[in-house]
Amino acid sequence: MISIDPNTQSERDIYKLLIGSVVPRPVAFVTTLSADGVLNAAPFSYFSIVSSNPPLLSVSVQRKNGVPKDTARNAMQSGELVIHIVDEDTVAAVNETAANLPPDESELDRTRLTPVVSDVVKVPGVLESKIRMECVLEQVVTLDGADQLPAADLLIARVVRFHVSEELYEHGRIDASKLKPVSRMAGNIYSTLGEMFTIERPV
Repeated sequence: MISIDPNTQSERDIYKLLIGSVVPRPVAFVTTLSADGVLNAAPFSYFSIVSSNPPLLSVSVQRKNGVPKDTARNAMQSGELVIHIVDEDTVAAVNETAANLPPDESELDRTRLTPVVSDVVKVPGVLESKIRMECVLEQVVTLDGADQLPAADLLIARVVRFHVSEELYEHGRIDASKLKPVSRMAGNIYSTLGEMFTIERPV
């Protein structure tokens, strides 16, 4: 085994170790509204479930030179966001929204994705996503980096409405084989669902 002290590594080297080790990572496609009404959209793979009661999700949005990204800033200002699950049918379009655009430009304009009015929140969702979750911002934790500048905004979002494609929904469960989710690996590599297997939990 190679023993690596993170204190001796650059931020980029640590990043490569983490994204190559913590795999596969589900991809959250997040829409938010700016104070000027611009619909922002961006993918994030630092994403997970926090709790089912209440339904909470986490999205960690990394900062650049201590400055919040549009997604985090908009969510903190409005208190709302919509989180979509990325699948094989939408991943190419979602990847286009990762472009670094100014706050007054909508990333969705780079795609053929269709904004759709939400039921509960003001932030529109994306019609083509098979699963989308309207959320309110429950809490935000700003994390300091090694250089004392804020490094990330950890968004804890509470789901207030689920939208699930009928073809996926069977007796309250999601059929993952029909969802066809994609996950993030390292670099520019994504992964499909792949082979599934069952292991019984111990009693």
